[in-house]
Amino acid sequence: MAREGEGGGRGRDRDDRDNEFVDRLVHINRVAKVVKGGRRFGFAALVVVGDQKGRVGFGHGKAREVPEAIRKATESAKRALIRVPLREGRTLHHDVFGRHGAGRVILRSAPAGTGIIAGGPMRAVFETLGMHDVVAKSQGSSNPYNMIRATFDALEKEDSPRLVAARRGIKVSTLQARRQGGEADAAGDA
Repeated sequence: MAREGEGGGRGRDRDDRDNEFVDRLVHINRVAKVVKGGRRFGFAALVVVGDQKGRVGFGHGKAREVPEAIRKATESAKRALIRVPLREGRTLHHDVFGRHGAGRVILRSAPAGTGIIAGGPMRAVFETLGMHDVVAKSQGSSNPYNMIRATFDALEKEDSPRLVAARRGIKVSTLQARRQGGEADAAGDA
């Protein structure tokens, strides 16, 4: 009898961990294989998963049925999560450029109240990431797989002031003072 109580606790922890993630179905592709009796259909799903607190991942799953393909893609996305540093928990620290194949994306930080200005697959990434203000532009391929991978390429290049300061061996306050000074010089030149 004591064993029932022990096993139930571990399952509940797994459910809690799964509930913290938000998943978005980005694309479903149906493919047909022609066989002797007719056509066999298969489905491929592209899913984006995030915790809306700065972690996000994407996954791809294939199966004969749509729900199974989505489940496989979701599991794949949860295994490939990345952490993205956000400024004030709402936008990027700096503008970034990403590419994958023929897909190219530009992500720009935005002031509060701007919202998510992005199309299709990129919007799903930002919503699951928990970003509130961003301006994004997709150039080149509109293929959802390339757009998602290019967006993740850009997000992986995102650095926080803390990481930059550590890499340069200076304090964050010194780095941000230089940034404020640079903006004042640019305003003085204009």
